[in-house]
Amino acid sequence: MPHTRTRLRALVVATLALAITATTATAASAEPSTSELTKKIDKASDQLEDIVESYNKLNISLKKTKADEKQLAASLAPAKAALAAAGTQMDSIVKSAYMTGHVGAMNVVLEGSDNLMDRMSILEQISRSRGRDIAAYRATTENYAERQAALKATQDKQAAELKELNARKKKIEADLKKLYAMRTAAYGKATETSSKYTGSIPSIAGSAGKAVTFAYNALGVMYDYGADGPDGYDCSGLTSAAWRAAGKSLPHNAAAQYSATTRISRSDLKPGDLVFYRSLGHVGLYVGGGQIIDASRAGQPVKKRTIDIMPPYGYGRVN
Repeated sequence: MPHTRTRLRALVVATLALAITATTATAASAEPSTSELTKKIDKASDQLEDIVESYNKLNISLKKTKADEKQLAASLAPAKAALAAAGTQMDSIVKSAYMTGHVGAMNVVLEGSDNLMDRMSILEQISRSRGRDIAAYRATTENYAERQAALKATQDKQAAELKELNARKKKIEADLKKLYAMRTAAYGKATETSSKYTGSIPSIAGSAGKAVTFAYNALGVMYDYGADGPDGYDCSGLTSAAWRAAGKSLPHNAAAQYSATTRISRSDLKPGDLVFYRSLGHVGLYVGGGQIIDASRAGQPVKKRTIDIMPPYGYGRVN
């Protein structure tokens, strides 16, 4: 009997050990590995940067719309003054025509009408010798009406763009939280540590040298979507800021920068040129030696990296 109990205990222990081993293996296989999480983070980061660049593009459009609105609003006052002056001139013409018997009493009653068609009907009865004055009034009236309509359309466009911009901003911020959570799960921290660059900076002549120097001094500054410095940058924000320091203006959007630069081949690359990636979803500044400096993604600082971080889409030279 004791021998049987011993064998029974041994069997129970073996069974428990097997169950624990199987459970542990199942749990381990259910949890993604660090490399799998890294791939997920990289994919999410790329998708987020695409959204950021679309955000930057819409922001450029919004700035233009605001400028158009300001210009239209400024032009409305002179147009309104011109309309008032033309209206006074028209009233004078109508009164003069009545005094000379060219229009009847019924038409004089219409003189006070705000209806443009009524007033134009009166003018059609007036002597052709005043045709130039009438044409000027018509043109001034139409110009004012067109400017009013254009201003209203611009204001509506601005309101729609602001709504869309806020929606994209909320999505970016929500995506950032998810990305930080993924990075914390993978590495135990949401962001890398920033550190100021203290190494040597290559001496390059001209405006390109100023852009390259700026990029080196930005090393270690943390990524910040929609930002162009000095406390944070996204990819196109860094390249636009670098060239702004060199006296050149570039739009804050990778695709727009591609359009604003001259196409060159890889063999023609010089420090200061731009390198574009992922169907214009990312851009970096070439600094020579097969290296770029770029603001890559949320939670990471501006870095100096190989030009082949991914297959380049194209290359551009700032004019």
